[in-house]
Amino acid sequence: MDELKVLLQENLNIEFCQAVLSNPRKKDIAEKVKVRPLLKKDRLIFQIETFCNHQAFHRNADPSEACGLIMEAMENMRQMQMETTKYLYTILVSKKGRVTIKKKASECKRKEIDYSHNRKKHYILEEGIPVPFLKDLGVMTEEGKVVHSRFDKFRQINRFLEFIEDILPELDQDRELTILDFGCGKSYLTFAMYYYLHEKKGYDIRIIGLDLKKDVIRHCSELGRKYGYEKLTFLEGDIAGYKGNERVDMVVTLHACDTATDYALAKAVEWKTKVILSVPCCQHELNGQMENEVLKPIFKYGLIKERMAALVTDALRAEYLEREGYDVQILEFIDMEHTPKNILIRGVRNGKKGENREAVRRCEEFLQVSPTLGRLLE
Repeated sequence: MDELKVLLQENLNIEFCQAVLSNPRKKDIAEKVKVRPLLKKDRLIFQIETFCNHQAFHRNADPSEACGLIMEAMENMRQMQMETTKYLYTILVSKKGRVTIKKKASECKRKEIDYSHNRKKHYILEEGIPVPFLKDLGVMTEEGKVVHSRFDKFRQINRFLEFIEDILPELDQDRELTILDFGCGKSYLTFAMYYYLHEKKGYDIRIIGLDLKKDVIRHCSELGRKYGYEKLTFLEGDIAGYKGNERVDMVVTLHACDTATDYALAKAVEWKTKVILSVPCCQHELNGQMENEVLKPIFKYGLIKERMAALVTDALRAEYLEREGYDVQILEFIDMEHTPKNILIRGVRNGKKGENREAVRRCEEFLQVSPTLGRLLE
C-alpha cells in the first residue's frame, strides 16, 4: 500500500478534484467514501464523507490527516477512483493487498472545482447541459433545463448511473461488452446507460432492451436510430424465453413484475454475468405462500404481510445470488417519499459459492415458502 500512500501525498493539493472509495469488504464498516476539497478561510482542507447504513458522516481534515484517513478507509475497500486536474486514477486492491493503479487524462479543470462548503449537488448528467434522449423523453427542455414535474425522474436516472459508476472497474474496457435490460419499458435508464457508458466514458458496449409491448419497442427503436446509437437494440420478447446471447456482462432488471425478476436473475446466473442491477417490483408470490403459527397474529393484517413478503422476497433473492458466487448489496434506489419500490439489488460476481444454503433452507421452512428463483437455480 506504500505506492498508494505516495500517490495520495502527491495529489492531495489544490489540483485535487474528487475521489470515490467503493466495493467494501465489510459493508458494516462503510459502503462508500467520497472525498472532495474545500477552502475554509483560504486554507485547503478535505471533506471525507462516509456512507454506512443509509447515513452519511462527514469529517474535515488537512492534507496529511486526510491521507491517513483515506489509507485507513482503503483497508476495507477494493477500489478507488481519484481525479485531479491532470489524471483520472483507478486504484484496485486485491485480497492480498496488492495495489494496481491505472491512469488516463482527466477532464476536470481547476476552474470547475467547487471549493464551497454547501455546494449544489453534482449529478452525472448535469442540469443545463442538453441531453438528446432526455429532451425527447420530456425530462429536459431544449436549453437543458430539467422540467419541474420530471425532476424526480431526473434524480432517479442519475442515482442509477451512480450505481453503474461504482462498478466501472469491474467492466473490461478492452473488448465489446454486452448489457441486457430486461423489461426496459420506456427505456429512460436504457438510454442513460448507453449515453453514459459509450458517449461519456468511451466503453465499447452493446445494449439490448427487451420488453413485451410492441409500441414501446417500436418507439424506442426509432429514438435509438435518431441518436445514432448503433449498438443499442430493442426487441419484443419474454424474459423467461430469451436465448439471444451466450455471454452477457451486465444484466439490468428495472421493475420487472413479480417473478419476471426471478427469471431475469436466473438467466444472469446461467450466463455467469459479471454485474447484476435489479430493482424488483410487485413481489406477490410469497404473499400467497407465507404461513407461520408464531407470526399468525401479524400476518392477519394484509398490508403488513404484503410488505413483509416483498422484503423477504428480495432478501432471499440476495441470498440465492450469494450462494451462486456473487457479492451482493441491497441498496436504497431513491427516497421512500417518492416510491415504496425503492430497493436495488446489486451483485458483482466473485466466482466463490456461498455457504448459506442450510441457513436459507431453514428460513424457507420457517415461513413455508418456495420462491421461484430458488427453484430455478436448483
